Formats: sequence, structure tokens, C-alpha cells
Amino acid sequence: MSHSSEPGLSRVLVVEDETDLARMVAAYLERAGYDVYVAHDGREAVAQARSIEPEVIVLDLGLPGLDGIEVCRQVRTFSDCYVLMLTARADEVDLLVGLSVGADDYLTKPFSPRELVARVQVVLRRPRGAVARDEGPELRVFGDLSVDTEARRVALAGEPVELTRTEFDLLAALSARPRLAFTRRQIIDAVWDPSWVGDEHIVDVHVAHLRRKLGDDPARPRYVDTVRGVGYRMGSG
Repeated sequence: MSHSSEPGLSRVLVVEDETDLARMVAAYLERAGYDVYVAHDGREAVAQARSIEPEVIVLDLGLPGLDGIEVCRQVRTFSDCYVLMLTARADEVDLLVGLSVGADDYLTKPFSPRELVARVQVVLRRPRGAVARDEGPELRVFGDLSVDTEARRVALAGEPVELTRTEFDLLAALSARPRLAFTRRQIIDAVWDPSWVGDEHIVDVHVAHLRRKLGDDPARPRYVDTVRGVGYRMGSG
């Protein structure tokens, strides 16, 4: 795969062991104006992610050697790039496990290459917390929880909490308007993009993972409340 390597082009790493599919996805992404790299197995993917520092990884779940979940787990130790996971299994357990290690979005095979390109475009134009900074103070405190939207730092009882970009953006959106009960669609509009199309229950998965990192009991949450029949609201701490 040739690379344009022009300044300003976003780098996308496509990780797919099906050669023809990888070639097709890469071609669509290149036509959309991205600098595209391809890896065909998990170990190669981790090595490339370290060397090229992509903005987005399109990651197949079912890889030889290291599977997509393990690749995502390892990449998350050194990168906060966006991860869009591809899976041939619509099984909910696979989806939950995949997102719990830090994937930001997913597509189930078979998929439209144009939809995949659209998903990549969506994550790359995400506001990186800009919406949250426009509303409310930069430092927000809820009991033991502090959210610094300018520095993109979260602390719990003074100890730092490591969140993915999506988890932070979710927390920033909720904390910007703590009295508002957000629907899933409102959260998607704020965190992903108003043009995002997919299963809105992806919000529930990210909320569950955020709660786990904050030590929040879903039955008696302190920081992310469930508003039955509506969605979610920031808790008081």
C-alpha cells in the first residue's frame, strides 16, 4: 500500500486479515483523502500503531495471532487514537467486550465501505470536548470527582482516572449540564456527531465502562444517574 504522507493528512491504520477487504477499505479511505496504512495481523498492527501514530484504527475483531480485543488493549497502553472495531459476529457479548477495552465505535460485517468512511469522518470531526467547554466552567466538581475540561483530566478523590477520548467526552457532556436528563440521541449528538447512524445502545456500553472506572455502583450511582425512560444525567457525587 502506497502512502501519500502529505502534511495535514489524517493517518488511518486498517487492520484486517482478509487481503481483498483490506485493500478495498484502504482504497475508499485513500479516495476520501486519508493517509492509509494496512496491517494483516495483530502483532503487526500494534507495531504499526506505535510507529505511525494513527488518528484512527479500523480494527477487525477476528485476527490471527493477537485478536482485535487484545490489539485494542495493547494500543490503549500508549495511544488514545480512535478505534473503530469490525466484527463478523453481531453477538452482544463480543460487542460489550470489544468496547470495554477502549473501542469507540463498531461496524458489523458485511458493511458498506462508504458507511465505514462516514464513521471515520465522524470521529475525526468530533469536538474533542469543545461543546463541553462552551457550556459551564472548565473545572467541575461532583463530590470526590473533578472534571477539568481544559486539561482533559479527571480525578477521583485526588487520584487521576484514565479515560478514553470517548469516555471523557461523555463525562464532559453530562457534566456541562448536570441538571439535564440526556436522551441517548442527545448524547450521541454531543459526543459522536449528529450525523452518526447506528445502534444508540452504544451509549449504554460506554456509560457502563465509565461507571466502572469511576467505581460507580449502577444500582446506586453517585456520578452517572440513570433516568428511567429517558437516558442519563450527571449525579451529584
